[in-house]
Amino acid sequence: MLRSRSRRVKRGNLGSEGKGSARAKALRQGLRVWAEVDLDRVEANVRALKQRAGEAHLLAVVKANAYGHGAVPVARAALAGGAWGLGVISVEEGEELRRAGIEAPVLVLGSSAAVLARRLVANDLRVTVASLALGEALSSAAREAGNEVFVHVKVETGLNRFGVLPDEAVALAEALRDLPGVVVEGLATHLASVDEGDKSFTFEQYRAFRACSDRLPWVPLHHVSSTGAVLDLTELRLALVRCGIGVYGYYPSDEVSRSVELRPALALRSRVARVATLQAGESVGYARAWRAPRQSRVALVLAGYGDGVRRSLSNRGVALVRGQRAPFAGRVAMDMLMLDVTDIPGVAVDDEVTLIGEQGDESVSADEVGSLAGTISYEVLAGIMARVPRLFLRGGRVVACQDLAGYRESPL
Repeated sequence: MLRSRSRRVKRGNLGSEGKGSARAKALRQGLRVWAEVDLDRVEANVRALKQRAGEAHLLAVVKANAYGHGAVPVARAALAGGAWGLGVISVEEGEELRRAGIEAPVLVLGSSAAVLARRLVANDLRVTVASLALGEALSSAAREAGNEVFVHVKVETGLNRFGVLPDEAVALAEALRDLPGVVVEGLATHLASVDEGDKSFTFEQYRAFRACSDRLPWVPLHHVSSTGAVLDLTELRLALVRCGIGVYGYYPSDEVSRSVELRPALALRSRVARVATLQAGESVGYARAWRAPRQSRVALVLAGYGDGVRRSLSNRGVALVRGQRAPFAGRVAMDMLMLDVTDIPGVAVDDEVTLIGEQGDESVSADEVGSLAGTISYEVLAGIMARVPRLFLRGGRVVACQDLAGYRESPL
């Protein structure tokens, strides 16, 4: 038989209790799950990467809602940290930044259909191009609008995803240069294995790119470097570098240099809604996938795979409660999960639960979560769903929030 424990406490476990703190705001609003995004850390990460990049421009990649962090406030913080421009994957992501009043260069890194040319031009988006047909559509839209459109030619050097082979890239760039209203601003490729210890294939790609780029010296922005190359191969910086995961405080793999200090910017938190005592042999959740090995205490946490907590973490994941690590008990459901808190004294309703981030002297990183879930930090972060409110922090205080009702700034 379950015996519920629902004693409320005035003070939660280890959260900051100032009225402007994220935890206080979350509890006051009755949030069941939320993400805290430290914009000071985003800015500091960009500043550190920019210092490493030297004279090269830095493009902060904010696609996929800034890897789950919130595109608009992260973009502003990245620009404050010294980013030259912003990278997105689609016209829709670029439009979001423009609607927010962001005027910095925005480069669409993905493949764009020619039918989108008018929208791309109307929003002053730089466009990655791998076909003359798209270039012609952009030229027509630019002339119609009385504007210019900046394009970057994508060179395929071995990733074999998106782009044209080096000889074709030279011909394409020269053809685009002749189109009215089109300015060929960049030449780019994407490295396949720069985050690995063996850089031999990376240098093969770089040599293939240079064989192309040396024939196009009139193109001002040559770029190949991602975060991994910025950290490990400064000789590949060229005129521009593109940083994604490093902006958010993570290293792309265990095999790249840690010589630049990066700090994770996001914490994913929830709260305890119920604490129950189970007798030995009693089960928890669907399929009775966890059974108490002894008299146990389990805590109900209001977060699940509908929020981005991977179902593969069932009986494998870990969270922080009262500054201690608590294992997942049973299957992760769509909207909730359970923790075994038998060995953590005093766990009570409204205690803060940290699924990603720091609590007290302990932490759970997106890298650790990814390893436990059989994936990588990128997917863990980008997979945090839109229904999870984002609370944006400056100086440790909430300054803005974003949820399904939209983005709004909060008083300090």
